[in-house]
Amino acid sequence: MQPIVSISNLSKTYTSGYQALKQVSLDIQPGEILALLGPNGAGKTTLISIVCGIVNASAGSVTVAGHDIATDYRITRSLIGLVPQELTLGAFDKVWNTLCFSRGLFGKKPDSNYLEQLLKDLSLWDKKNSVLMALSGGMKRRVLIGKALAHEPKVLFLDEPTAGVDVELRKEMWTLVRRLRESGVTIILTTHYIEEAEAIADRVGIINQGELLLVDDKQALMHKLGKRQLVVELESALEVLPESLSPWKLELSADRSQLVYTYDPHKSNTGIDGLLQAIREAGLSIKDVQTTKTSLEEIFVSLVKRKP
Repeated sequence: MQPIVSISNLSKTYTSGYQALKQVSLDIQPGEILALLGPNGAGKTTLISIVCGIVNASAGSVTVAGHDIATDYRITRSLIGLVPQELTLGAFDKVWNTLCFSRGLFGKKPDSNYLEQLLKDLSLWDKKNSVLMALSGGMKRRVLIGKALAHEPKVLFLDEPTAGVDVELRKEMWTLVRRLRESGVTIILTTHYIEEAEAIADRVGIINQGELLLVDDKQALMHKLGKRQLVVELESALEVLPESLSPWKLELSADRSQLVYTYDPHKSNTGIDGLLQAIREAGLSIKDVQTTKTSLEEIFVSLVKRKP
Protein backbone atom coordinates (compact mmCIF):
# COMPACT_ATOMS: atom_id res chain seq x y z
CA MET A 1 0.00 0.00 0.00
CA GLN A 2 1.32 3.44 -0.97
CA PRO A 3 1.81 5.78 2.02
CA ILE A 4 -0.57 8.75 2.14
CA VAL A 5 2.32 10.85 3.51
CA SER A 6 5.97 10.04 2.80
CA ILE A 7 8.74 12.03 4.50
CA SER A 8 12.32 11.42 3.39
CA ASN A 9 15.51 12.76 5.04
CA LEU A 10 13.76 15.94 6.14
CA SER A 11 15.94 18.55 7.83
CA LYS A 12 15.38 22.11 8.99
CA THR A 13 18.07 24.54 10.09
CA TYR A 14 17.08 28.12 10.94
CA THR A 15 19.21 31.17 10.12
CA SER A 16 20.33 31.27 13.76
CA GLY A 17 22.02 27.92 13.17
CA TYR A 18 19.50 25.99 15.28
CA GLN A 19 18.77 22.59 13.73
CA ALA A 20 15.13 21.79 14.46
CA LEU A 21 14.96 18.58 12.38
CA LYS A 22 17.72 16.14 11.49
CA GLN A 23 17.10 13.82 8.52
CA VAL A 24 13.65 12.63 9.59
CA SER A 25 12.14 9.85 7.47
CA LEU A 26 8.62 8.56 8.03
CA ASP A 27 5.86 6.87 6.03
CA ILE A 28 2.25 7.30 7.17
CA GLN A 29 -0.33 4.82 5.93
CA PRO A 30 -3.86 5.73 4.80
CA GLY A 31 -6.46 5.56 7.55
CA GLU A 32 -4.10 5.27 10.51
CA ILE A 33 -3.77 7.36 13.66
CA LEU A 34 -0.14 8.24 14.33
CA ALA A 35 0.83 9.97 17.58
CA LEU A 36 4.07 11.95 17.72
CA LEU A 37 5.44 12.22 21.25
CA GLY A 38 8.26 14.47 22.33
CA PRO A 39 9.23 17.14 24.86
CA ASN A 40 8.94 20.87 24.16
CA GLY A 41 11.30 21.89 21.38
CA ALA A 42 11.66 18.33 20.07
CA GLY A 43 10.67 19.32 16.52
CA LYS A 44 7.06 18.08 16.40
CA THR A 45 5.48 21.37 15.32
CA THR A 46 8.30 22.09 12.85
CA LEU A 47 7.72 18.71 11.20
CA ILE A 48 3.98 19.32 10.88
CA SER A 49 4.52 22.90 9.65
CA ILE A 50 6.78 21.71 6.83
CA VAL A 51 4.34 19.04 5.66
CA CYS A 52 1.50 21.60 5.75
CA GLY A 53 3.49 24.15 3.74
CA ILE A 54 3.90 26.73 6.51
CA VAL A 55 7.67 26.30 6.93
CA ASN A 56 10.22 25.53 4.21
CA ALA A 57 12.52 22.55 4.68
CA SER A 58 16.30 22.94 4.47
CA ALA A 59 16.70 19.48 2.93
CA GLY A 60 14.70 16.37 2.15
CA SER A 61 11.33 15.81 0.53
CA VAL A 62 7.68 15.20 1.42
CA THR A 63 4.89 13.77 -0.70
CA VAL A 64 1.17 13.63 0.07
CA ALA A 65 -0.78 11.02 -1.92
CA GLY A 66 2.18 10.92 -4.29
CA HIS A 67 2.31 14.69 -4.82
CA ASP A 68 5.37 16.71 -3.84
CA ILE A 69 4.58 19.46 -1.32
CA ALA A 70 6.91 21.92 -3.09
CA THR A 71 6.03 21.42 -6.76
CA ASP A 72 2.39 20.36 -6.30
CA TYR A 73 1.61 22.59 -3.34
CA ARG A 74 -1.94 23.46 -4.41
CA ILE A 75 -2.92 19.80 -4.57
CA THR A 76 -1.14 18.77 -1.37
CA ARG A 77 -2.57 21.63 0.68
CA SER A 78 -6.08 20.75 -0.47
CA LEU A 79 -5.50 17.21 0.82
CA ILE A 80 -4.42 18.40 4.29
CA GLY A 81 -6.28 19.87 7.24
CA LEU A 82 -4.40 21.43 10.16
CA VAL A 83 -5.59 22.13 13.68
CA PRO A 84 -2.90 24.38 15.26
CA GLN A 85 -2.04 24.64 18.94
CA GLU A 86 -3.10 28.27 19.17
CA LEU A 87 -6.75 29.33 19.21
CA THR A 88 -6.48 31.49 16.08
CA LEU A 89 -10.05 32.61 15.44
CA GLY A 90 -11.71 35.93 14.66
CA ALA A 91 -13.59 37.19 17.70
CA PHE A 92 -16.70 38.46 15.88
CA ASP A 93 -17.07 35.77 13.22
CA LYS A 94 -19.90 33.28 13.50
CA VAL A 95 -19.30 29.53 13.60
CA TRP A 96 -21.22 28.77 10.41
CA ASN A 97 -19.60 31.60 8.44
CA THR A 98 -16.14 30.50 9.61
CA LEU A 99 -16.59 26.99 8.22
CA CYS A 100 -18.13 28.25 4.97
CA PHE A 101 -15.21 30.63 4.45
CA SER A 102 -12.63 27.90 5.14
CA ARG A 103 -14.31 25.60 2.62
CA GLY A 104 -14.36 28.33 0.00
CA LEU A 105 -10.65 29.05 0.46
CA PHE A 106 -9.90 25.66 -1.08
CA GLY A 107 -12.23 26.21 -4.02
CA LYS A 108 -14.81 23.73 -2.77
CA LYS A 109 -18.42 24.22 -3.81
CA PRO A 110 -20.84 25.13 -1.01
CA ASP A 111 -22.26 22.05 0.73
CA SER A 112 -24.54 22.97 3.61
CA ASN A 113 -25.45 19.32 4.25
CA TYR A 114 -21.80 18.36 4.79
CA LEU A 115 -21.11 21.34 7.06
CA GLU A 116 -24.29 20.72 9.03
CA GLN A 117 -23.28 17.11 9.69
CA LEU A 118 -19.76 18.23 10.57
CA LEU A 119 -21.05 20.66 13.17
CA LYS A 120 -23.36 18.01 14.59
CA ASP A 121 -20.42 15.57 14.85
CA LEU A 122 -18.51 18.28 16.72
CA SER A 123 -21.49 18.99 19.01
CA LEU A 124 -21.57 22.55 17.66
CA TRP A 125 -24.80 22.60 15.66
CA ASP A 126 -26.66 24.56 18.33
CA LYS A 127 -23.82 27.13 18.26
CA LYS A 128 -23.79 27.63 14.48
CA ASN A 129 -24.95 31.25 14.74
CA SER A 130 -22.87 32.12 17.81
CA VAL A 131 -19.97 34.55 17.55
CA LEU A 132 -16.65 32.91 18.32
CA MET A 133 -15.80 35.23 21.22
CA ALA A 134 -18.83 33.87 23.10
CA LEU A 135 -17.61 30.26 22.97
CA SER A 136 -15.67 28.41 25.65
CA GLY A 137 -12.08 27.35 25.02
CA GLY A 138 -13.14 23.76 24.37
CA MET A 139 -15.76 24.84 21.84
CA LYS A 140 -13.26 27.10 20.07
CA ARG A 141 -10.95 24.11 19.69
CA ARG A 142 -13.81 22.16 18.14
CA VAL A 143 -14.38 25.04 15.71
CA LEU A 144 -10.71 24.78 14.72
CA ILE A 145 -11.24 21.11 13.95
CA GLY A 146 -14.32 22.05 11.93
CA LYS A 147 -12.30 24.62 9.96
CA ALA A 148 -9.64 22.02 9.23
CA LEU A 149 -12.25 19.52 8.00
CA ALA A 150 -14.46 21.97 6.09
CA HIS A 151 -12.76 21.23 2.75
CA GLU A 152 -12.90 17.42 3.27
CA PRO A 153 -9.16 16.70 3.54
CA LYS A 154 -7.71 13.19 3.39
CA VAL A 155 -5.07 13.92 6.07
CA LEU A 156 -5.67 15.75 9.34
CA PHE A 157 -2.86 17.13 11.52
CA LEU A 158 -3.75 17.83 15.14
CA ASP A 159 -1.07 19.82 16.96
CA GLU A 160 -1.72 19.36 20.69
CA PRO A 161 -5.49 19.09 20.07
CA THR A 162 -6.51 18.71 23.71
CA ALA A 163 -4.14 21.22 25.31
CA GLY A 164 -6.00 23.08 28.04
CA VAL A 165 -9.11 20.91 27.61
CA ASP A 166 -10.74 19.22 30.58
CA VAL A 167 -10.66 15.43 30.93
CA GLU A 168 -14.28 14.86 29.90
CA LEU A 169 -13.97 16.93 26.73
CA ARG A 170 -10.63 15.29 25.96
CA LYS A 171 -12.27 11.86 25.92
CA GLU A 172 -15.09 13.18 23.73
CA MET A 173 -12.47 14.41 21.27
CA TRP A 174 -10.79 11.00 21.30
CA THR A 175 -14.14 9.53 20.25
CA LEU A 176 -14.36 12.11 17.47
CA VAL A 177 -10.85 11.26 16.24
CA ARG A 178 -11.73 7.55 16.06
CA ARG A 179 -14.90 8.39 14.12
CA LEU A 180 -12.89 10.50 11.65
CA ARG A 181 -10.51 7.61 11.10
CA GLU A 182 -13.47 5.31 10.43
CA SER A 183 -14.60 7.75 7.73
CA GLY A 184 -11.23 7.33 5.99
CA VAL A 185 -9.29 10.34 7.31
CA THR A 186 -5.64 9.75 8.19
CA ILE A 187 -4.76 11.47 11.47
CA ILE A 188 -1.38 12.62 12.80
CA LEU A 189 -1.42 14.18 16.23
CA THR A 190 1.23 15.61 18.48
CA THR A 191 0.55 15.39 22.18
CA HIS A 192 2.05 15.82 25.63
CA TYR A 193 -0.57 13.51 27.08
CA ILE A 194 0.89 10.02 26.96
CA GLU A 195 -2.49 8.50 27.81
CA GLU A 196 -3.86 10.16 24.68
CA ALA A 197 -1.42 8.24 22.50
CA GLU A 198 -2.03 5.08 24.48
CA ALA A 199 -5.81 5.44 24.09
CA ILE A 200 -6.25 6.25 20.40
CA ALA A 201 -3.05 5.81 18.35
CA ASP A 202 -2.29 2.87 16.07
CA ARG A 203 1.39 3.77 15.89
CA VAL A 204 3.60 5.93 18.06
CA GLY A 205 6.59 8.01 16.97
CA ILE A 206 9.01 9.42 19.53
CA ILE A 207 10.93 12.54 18.54
CA ASN A 208 13.62 14.35 20.53
CA GLN A 209 16.15 17.06 19.66
CA GLY A 210 15.00 16.99 16.03
CA GLU A 211 15.55 13.26 15.58
CA LEU A 212 12.92 10.58 15.15
CA LEU A 213 14.07 8.00 17.69
CA LEU A 214 11.60 5.33 16.62
CA VAL A 215 8.20 4.68 15.07
CA ASP A 216 6.36 1.49 15.87
CA ASP A 217 2.97 -0.07 16.39
CA LYS A 218 1.81 0.92 19.85
CA GLN A 219 1.31 -2.61 21.12
CA ALA A 220 4.54 -3.85 19.50
CA LEU A 221 6.44 -0.98 21.10
CA MET A 222 5.13 -1.84 24.54
CA HIS A 223 5.83 -5.52 23.87
CA LYS A 224 9.43 -4.97 22.74
CA LEU A 225 10.49 -2.28 25.19
CA GLY A 226 8.18 -2.98 28.09
CA LYS A 227 9.48 -4.56 31.26
CA ARG A 228 7.49 -6.18 34.00
CA GLN A 229 7.88 -6.01 37.73
CA LEU A 230 7.03 -8.67 40.27
CA VAL A 231 6.10 -7.12 43.61
CA VAL A 232 6.35 -9.53 46.53
CA GLU A 233 4.69 -8.28 49.70
CA LEU A 234 6.11 -9.82 52.88
CA GLU A 235 4.34 -10.56 56.13
CA SER A 236 7.00 -8.63 58.03
CA ALA A 237 9.32 -5.76 57.13
CA LEU A 238 12.98 -6.61 56.57
CA GLU A 239 15.88 -5.22 58.56
CA VAL A 240 18.28 -6.21 55.79
CA LEU A 241 17.95 -8.02 52.48
CA PRO A 242 19.26 -11.62 52.77
CA GLU A 243 22.52 -12.21 50.90
CA SER A 244 21.00 -15.25 49.18
CA LEU A 245 18.62 -12.96 47.25
CA SER A 246 21.36 -10.72 45.79
CA PRO A 247 21.49 -12.53 42.37
CA TRP A 248 18.01 -11.14 41.52
CA LYS A 249 19.02 -7.48 42.02
CA LEU A 250 15.89 -6.74 44.00
CA GLU A 251 14.68 -3.32 45.10
CA LEU A 252 13.32 -2.90 48.61
CA SER A 253 10.31 -0.63 49.09
CA ALA A 254 10.53 2.41 51.38
CA ASP A 255 8.70 0.63 54.20
CA ARG A 256 10.94 -2.44 53.62
CA SER A 257 7.94 -4.76 53.34
CA GLN A 258 8.01 -5.30 49.56
CA LEU A 259 10.57 -6.84 47.22
CA VAL A 260 10.46 -5.53 43.63
CA TYR A 261 11.91 -7.69 40.86
CA THR A 262 12.20 -6.28 37.31
CA TYR A 263 12.28 -8.87 34.53
CA ASP A 264 11.88 -9.32 30.79
CA PRO A 265 8.63 -11.22 30.14
CA HIS A 266 9.82 -12.30 26.68
CA LYS A 267 12.70 -14.43 27.96
CA SER A 268 12.08 -18.15 28.33
CA ASN A 269 13.43 -18.07 31.89
CA THR A 270 12.23 -15.03 33.82
CA GLY A 271 13.76 -16.22 37.09
CA ILE A 272 10.48 -15.88 38.99
CA ASP A 273 10.26 -19.52 40.10
CA GLY A 274 13.80 -19.46 41.46
CA LEU A 275 13.19 -16.14 43.22
CA LEU A 276 10.04 -17.29 45.00
CA GLN A 277 11.77 -20.47 46.10
CA ALA A 278 14.80 -18.51 47.33
CA ILE A 279 12.50 -16.16 49.31
CA ARG A 280 10.95 -19.12 51.11
CA GLU A 281 14.34 -20.74 51.72
CA ALA A 282 15.49 -17.47 53.28
CA GLY A 283 12.71 -17.91 55.84
CA LEU A 284 10.56 -15.03 54.59
CA SER A 285 6.75 -15.29 54.60
CA ILE A 286 4.96 -14.04 51.50
CA LYS A 287 1.73 -12.11 52.05
CA ASP A 288 0.87 -11.23 48.43
CA VAL A 289 2.34 -11.26 44.91
CA GLN A 290 1.41 -9.02 41.99
CA THR A 291 2.87 -7.99 38.64
CA THR A 292 2.93 -4.61 36.90
CA LYS A 293 3.96 -3.75 33.35
CA THR A 294 5.82 -0.76 31.92
CA SER A 295 3.52 1.97 30.65
CA LEU A 296 3.98 3.87 27.40
CA GLU A 297 4.93 6.90 29.51
CA GLU A 298 7.81 5.03 31.15
CA ILE A 299 9.03 3.82 27.76
CA PHE A 300 8.88 7.38 26.40
CA VAL A 301 10.79 8.82 29.35
CA SER A 302 13.50 6.14 29.13
CA LEU A 303 14.01 6.69 25.39
CA VAL A 304 14.23 10.48 25.72
CA LYS A 305 16.68 10.20 28.63
CA ARG A 306 19.00 8.01 26.56
CA LYS A 307 19.60 10.87 24.15
CA PRO A 308 22.49 13.03 25.47
